[in-house]
Amino acid sequence: MTTREQLEVHHKEAWFWARQCCRFQPDLAEDVLQTAYLKVLEKRALFHGKSSFKTWLFSVIRFTAMDLLSAQQLHATRHLDIDGVQVGEPKSESDLVNYECMIRQLPQRQAELLLLVFYHNMTLEKAAEIMETSIGTARTHYDRGKKRLRELILASQLKNAI
Repeated sequence: MTTREQLEVHHKEAWFWARQCCRFQPDLAEDVLQTAYLKVLEKRALFHGKSSFKTWLFSVIRFTAMDLLSAQQLHATRHLDIDGVQVGEPKSESDLVNYECMIRQLPQRQAELLLLVFYHNMTLEKAAEIMETSIGTARTHYDRGKKRLRELILASQLKNAI
């Protein structure tokens, strides 16, 4: 399969991952994805076959997003009020927005790990590889992220019950 064909196969998930790496800012995600694809197609990022193509592509996207975010100095902290959060797959646009608000409240590494594992069906080992960290560090961030997300969900449910 050619590189272009591989990119086409993984485009939908790559788009979601780029969006998540950009803290759900679609315009920025488009720039990141386009830049990452150019890196791949112009052979500025080379696939050596040490992992799956998808794992490698997600790494390229992640590092492209980090470069772009730091270049634009987008390190603003967000404190968002969450209303009406439902656990599980979002059933409406409102649910999706609420879910994104919760994820934004997590530290970036925790959010990335949870998104890679839950929404991109990756193992912790693959997620650690993408993030270029040890499996032990990945497990720690994953466990802390799940715990914090659970707290946010419970707080939101309690708030909605009142």
